[in-house]
Amino acid sequence: MLNTETPDRQHADLDLYPTGELVDTLIGDQFHAVRAVQAASSQIAAAVTAALPRIDAGGRLMYVGAGTSGRLGVLDSVELYPTFSWPHERALALLAGGVDAMFVAVEGAEDDSARGAADLRALNPGRDDVVLLLAASGATPYVLGALRAAAAAGALTIGFANNPDAPVVREAQIGITLDTGPEVISGSTRLKAGTSQKIALNTFSSALMVRLHKVYGNLMVDLKPTNAKLVLRAVRLTMFATGADEAAARAVLEQCDFHVKVAIVALTKKTSIAQARVLLESARGSVRQALAA
Repeated sequence: MLNTETPDRQHADLDLYPTGELVDTLIGDQFHAVRAVQAASSQIAAAVTAALPRIDAGGRLMYVGAGTSGRLGVLDSVELYPTFSWPHERALALLAGGVDAMFVAVEGAEDDSARGAADLRALNPGRDDVVLLLAASGATPYVLGALRAAAAAGALTIGFANNPDAPVVREAQIGITLDTGPEVISGSTRLKAGTSQKIALNTFSSALMVRLHKVYGNLMVDLKPTNAKLVLRAVRLTMFATGADEAAARAVLEQCDFHVKVAIVALTKKTSIAQARVLLESARGSVRQALAA
């Protein structure tokens, strides 16, 4: 029996726990997710290193999963645009059962390996693409079908699973095992298995974006200010990076369509918006290199 499906003997009387103890148990069990991701840190770093040249060459990130794993992949793909201005067309997600499965469970869809392969092939994967394959069990047919189609197309395949020696980890070019063990509610991999996948995806995509110069120091300088909150965040980030007051930061941001990177270079080097853009382009988007030029 898979670890994720094995009943947790430590909590065999979970339904009898007083509410306070029940809540403490559910929270405490989540710490296993953090430890599982920590144990896989070298594999996650290897995945970032392998993905970087492909993405830097114009490749796409493609997430594939079913159920909770698939929804977590969708979430990571969607959040890259507002956080890092990552183009929508370069962060694609496949969820077994299609878009409707984001909101209503389509349980049988995960058993269709042929559909997984067909859905992946429909994205026309190439050698510069990076395919992230997520399955708590590590053996979901839909995900394995997509993995094999991605591998046949020459894409980089990165497999995430919550059980040791799982097929999705064995068959992927880079396998990442998040060994979270038995769930406190037996088999409910939306709990710590899902938490570990969320942490791992956050870590992978954030580290990749740092390497792609979407971050200056530890400041998120390539965000899309699509609402009032993010406009204020853009102003604050520009102030933090340059020491400018709010009025000066906002004035320059308004001239460059609230592109924080451009504002930082223009303010710091006391140059025009046009020249700041040229410096950033020459530095391939690196604020640090543009400032050193």
